[in-house]
Amino acid sequence: MWLILGLIAIVATFINLYMYTTGKDYKLAMAMGLSFTALTLCAEHSLVSNWVKVEDWAALLDVVPTMEKALWFLSIVSILLNIAPILLELKNKGSVKGNC
Repeated sequence: MWLILGLIAIVATFINLYMYTTGKDYKLAMAMGLSFTALTLCAEHSLVSNWVKVEDWAALLDVVPTMEKALWFLSIVSILLNIAPILLELKNKGSVKGNC
């Protein structure tokens, strides 16, 4: 499940960036990208929780250390890419005001 949610988050993030570059309203796509990122993290946490419940220590030892680093990295990238249009708009508004 986390893989599907993660793929949807990636697609929504690229839609967000595409809509920004074409000048369309991107805020819904941005919200979807961030929301699906959060749902991906929740699904991964549920998976780990299930492994703990059934005491599958081998799965925990094999997967959790690597997934922790990957989830941190991908979450930070997702946040930065999804808020990039807002930051670019703020930068452009600041440069326009400075020229007046």
